[in-house]
Amino acid sequence: MGVLAVLIFPLLLFGISGIIYIYRAVGRLMSKSAVQNKVVVITDAISGLGKECSRVFHSGGARLVLCGKTWEKLEALYNALISVADPSTFTPKLVLLDLSDINCIQDVAKEILDCYGCVDILINNASLKVKGPVQSISLELDKKIMDANYFGPITLTKALLPSMISRRTGQVVLVNNIQGKLGVPFRAAYAASKHAAQGFFDCLRAEVEEFDVCISTVSPTFIRSYHVQPEPGNWEASIWKFFFRKLAYGVHPMEVAEEVLRTVSRKKQEVFMANAIPKAALYIRTFFPELFFAIIASGVKEKQKLEEK
Repeated sequence: MGVLAVLIFPLLLFGISGIIYIYRAVGRLMSKSAVQNKVVVITDAISGLGKECSRVFHSGGARLVLCGKTWEKLEALYNALISVADPSTFTPKLVLLDLSDINCIQDVAKEILDCYGCVDILINNASLKVKGPVQSISLELDKKIMDANYFGPITLTKALLPSMISRRTGQVVLVNNIQGKLGVPFRAAYAASKHAAQGFFDCLRAEVEEFDVCISTVSPTFIRSYHVQPEPGNWEASIWKFFFRKLAYGVHPMEVAEEVLRTVSRKKQEVFMANAIPKAALYIRTFFPELFFAIIASGVKEKQKLEEK
């Protein structure tokens, strides 16, 4: 009896771990089977997240149309995918696309449709970032950010949407950012573009539901491109700096790509990928806005004081 009592906890822990592992494995298999033979368009496929999305959807048997601004990088991605692919997977199609060049998007959309005759899933992944005080960012740069993060994605979506509506099937995924819901100082242009995109796709979701077209948004905090967190500075311990650090650590591109795959397979409408700190910030922003504004403003003042020392 004593031996059984000693062993019961590790056995129970082992059993629960096994169940979780099996559940996740089955979930991954189901997610991949949901995109098999589907025509999937990924914008900015040559970015960190774009590459990871390309990898998981390609291994799931999707018919990929990979879009990017640089042909050499698209070819490198193509070679990487086919070198490790199962023989039963489809060879990706490559399309040059710069979402900030609005005038070319209609022609590119036609080229995309010509690849397979239709589009089942569009993943709007492209994003352009800028950081700095509002007064130091030129209006030209503001417009460039809006073109890349807002006008580009919605123009491509509008061009491909009629084919989805006529077939009464399809899904559009916007990879957005926490700043589509929560503005962060010194990123005004970026936050504005993300708010605009969030608003557009929220409205579109309701408009196309009757045509069985699903609109999804996946909003991580920040997508990190490093494996090791940066060393803290002298003022790391302050509350507001801790808040921003928690936001900035973000998530790895692989995690976001797997979540995009789950979002597609389960037709989720909205996913918010964040730890407790950003979620709490969003809650405070919604229900206690004056407190939120005061915290953010005090953080900016503290940063300015430290920079002056």
